[in-house]
Amino acid sequence: MSRLSLHPHRFFDPLKEVRDIAAELYENVKHLPIISPHGHVDPKLLAENKPFPNPAELIIIPDHYIFRLLYSQGIALESLGVPTVDGTPVEEDPRKIWQIFADHFYLFAGTPTAAWLNYEFAEVFEIPEKLNGENAQQIYDHIRNKLSTPEFLPRALYQKFNIEVLSTTDGAADSLEYHKLLRESGWSGKVVPAFRPDGVVNIAGENWKEEIKALSAAVGEEIHSYKSFIAAIEKRRKFFKEMGATSTDQGVLSPYTHKLSDEEAECIFQRALKGKADAEDQALFTANMLMEMARMSIEDGLVMQIHPGALRNHNDFIFRRFGPDKGCDIPVQTEYTNNLRELLNAYGNDPRLTLIVFTLDETNYARELAPLAGHYPAMKLGPAWWFHDSFQGMVRFREQAMETASIYNTVGFNDDTRAFPSIPARHDLSRRVDCNWLAGLVARHIIDMNEARQMSRALAYDLAKEAYKF
Repeated sequence: MSRLSLHPHRFFDPLKEVRDIAAELYENVKHLPIISPHGHVDPKLLAENKPFPNPAELIIIPDHYIFRLLYSQGIALESLGVPTVDGTPVEEDPRKIWQIFADHFYLFAGTPTAAWLNYEFAEVFEIPEKLNGENAQQIYDHIRNKLSTPEFLPRALYQKFNIEVLSTTDGAADSLEYHKLLRESGWSGKVVPAFRPDGVVNIAGENWKEEIKALSAAVGEEIHSYKSFIAAIEKRRKFFKEMGATSTDQGVLSPYTHKLSDEEAECIFQRALKGKADAEDQALFTANMLMEMARMSIEDGLVMQIHPGALRNHNDFIFRRFGPDKGCDIPVQTEYTNNLRELLNAYGNDPRLTLIVFTLDETNYARELAPLAGHYPAMKLGPAWWFHDSFQGMVRFREQAMETASIYNTVGFNDDTRAFPSIPARHDLSRRVDCNWLAGLVARHIIDMNEARQMSRALAYDLAKEAYKF
């Protein structure tokens, strides 16, 4: 049996002087409440507050970080119970799914997924030994038994994780029914929506007309023109804000921004209604909508987030069989200096706007993003994201961007997760990495301990709370 024991100095520098400083800084921030300002946890989970069904459905099936690596090793997603959209049958026995996962758990060694899962297993579920094929069913039963207790209901875990606020991500036409149920329940936890209009902005998408019909139903008016479309977006933003939203978010391939004339936008919108919008129309319409969303954010105060640089659904076979968000989105090179110039010149000097920009292209940290955020009052840098939400990825982000941008032009950390039990694991890793980075600055006499304590708290808690207006 191999014991599962998390070293108290994990992720800290092997050099004792730095390690000791990192440990002292971490002690001051490890118990701070969690601000989770951007993620993909389903609010239904907390609204209904039902027991999690089983370990496979809780940990494996919703987590593309897990099944994308298993797929890369030739393990069929069908065997992991990942639901299909084409009707192909999938494995329904959660024990078999768990056994496959355990048999191949060694694949995750050294990855952020292993860091998160080991934290979940040790700290959340109190599992005493490392997962492998031999003890798979024993650990399955251990977790299943835990999930059957009141202490492991979603709301109880929310409190155990010390979450202060959790933001979900919701489509423009979403009724927010589960947010309403949470409000009406009288529960003290704070769960807020975030406005994500991608479905109605992606005019060349296969389901765009259905998205527009849903948006029309949500606002109670037919959307037949660009003008009525913009009015509907503004109306929905108002509704989201009334429901507690403090932010919007757009996932775009390119952060290109450009304001179209009303006539140009109308022509593109009419082509889209006729099913004739092409890739150029899509690029121009998205660029225009980024400008419109910035304008709206100045007017209504919602924080604006842009997540560029992911070529979605790269694997056609997986997309056709399983649909989106199945681990086959791949980063592309992304340019910011020229693409964001029109938006920043129009709105970036206005302190009423908070524009949080993310990247999947790390080559931009020092060259473009840090100088931009280090100048424009409206612009902030989002944390290391997605493929870079890792020990090394966070270190690279701090080392390349912070000297030019300063940590105070960043927004702390967000976990960006669908896997609810991983939230504390991700925040713990971030806090450890940041404390270790700051410890290195102290050891080099670049900052002193008082500055490091202030900065470590800011990175763990204050910056996210302030930037997202919680």
